Amino acid sequence: MTINHDQNPLPAAAPIVSNVPGSFARGVLTRRHPDLIATVRQLVPYPAAIQESLDQLLVTIGGTIPPLPAGSHGLATWHEWAAPYLGRAWVDVPFLWAESYFYRLLLEATGYFGSGPWAGIDPFAPQKNAELNTPDLARDLRDLDRLVAAPDQASLSTALAASLWGNRADLGFRMSDPGAQGKDQVDDLVADDSAELWRFLDAGAPGRVHLIADNAGRELVADLVLIDRLLATERAAIVALHLKPHPYYVSDATTADLLQVLRHLAAAGDTASGIAARLTAAISDGRLRVHAHPFWCSPLTFHELPDDLATELAEATVVIIKGDLNYRRLVGDAHWSPTTSFQYLTSYFPAPLAALRTLKSDVAVGVDPDRLAHLGTTAPGWRTDGTHAVIHVRP
Repeated sequence: MTINHDQNPLPAAAPIVSNVPGSFARGVLTRRHPDLIATVRQLVPYPAAIQESLDQLLVTIGGTIPPLPAGSHGLATWHEWAAPYLGRAWVDVPFLWAESYFYRLLLEATGYFGSGPWAGIDPFAPQKNAELNTPDLARDLRDLDRLVAAPDQASLSTALAASLWGNRADLGFRMSDPGAQGKDQVDDLVADDSAELWRFLDAGAPGRVHLIADNAGRELVADLVLIDRLLATERAAIVALHLKPHPYYVSDATTADLLQVLRHLAAAGDTASGIAARLTAAISDGRLRVHAHPFWCSPLTFHELPDDLATELAEATVVIIKGDLNYRRLVGDAHWSPTTSFQYLTSYFPAPLAALRTLKSDVAVGVDPDRLAHLGTTAPGWRTDGTHAVIHVRP
């Protein structure tokens, strides 16, 4: 299925770049990325040659954009994607592309795609796995019995909220009334179309739900609980879970992360181990299907879905799209007016969709004008500080 952009031309909006001093995008490129290189060096005992490659990457991101080294994995494809930007300053090219290319260069520097002993070693694994050994997650897992025992709709609503907020420590599953959000979480929802999602899923026989995952660790735990609830309550007959085929951004979930989380749930005992057992059985019998298309690790937006992936998603009853990065790829990482219609910007997408996003970057759409004015006076950092979220649904 090829997406015809001429049938639905998007209004003009300039792509977000990183050359504005003090902007969120500039901070990511000039501070967060160097800090990440330092963290990877600290947490993974790479040999001297890889440490030197990481040092060189640190120098590179302070200058102009280089090509991938000769012989790199996927060189021809990445050269095509990079051709318009090679030799330009990092801060002067689209922010979304610059972020993606940085992570591709980092994997190259660590030898992930090589043939040596460090091939296939996830440089971000220590950071992702650390999230599975926190008091917050342990408390969440102890509280799962209330969630699973709750009436179907309350159980689903609580699981959806946990999946939305991901790693936000003050939500999880800790609710005296499963399915009811506290006032602060309600106030922090910039848009909430969740009722539309439930109406949509309840409208017919259980179908196929696709979930495009975002982060590993604690957030993937919440995503798996949501999948368990969708299957157990028969809101879905089949769930397709889309993971990254290899590490991408620092927290992105891969199949290895899925297995790590399932092992952690199984070892936790009680309700958590029951969820792990049900999901493991669902993988075996085909009710939970794991996908890892190469597109998810590309610098492209969803407007450029390859034909095979677009055809697959078009068969879904609904596609649940998780996280900030996927949201940026869905609507376009551009300077949209926050009141721009989410439904219009995503009308090209080949299936009904629900976007669950905690806001951690500048892009914002689908905001009611009165809500926007209120946010401007009461929460000036709402776009980027992770305290606000949206649930957008487009039938």
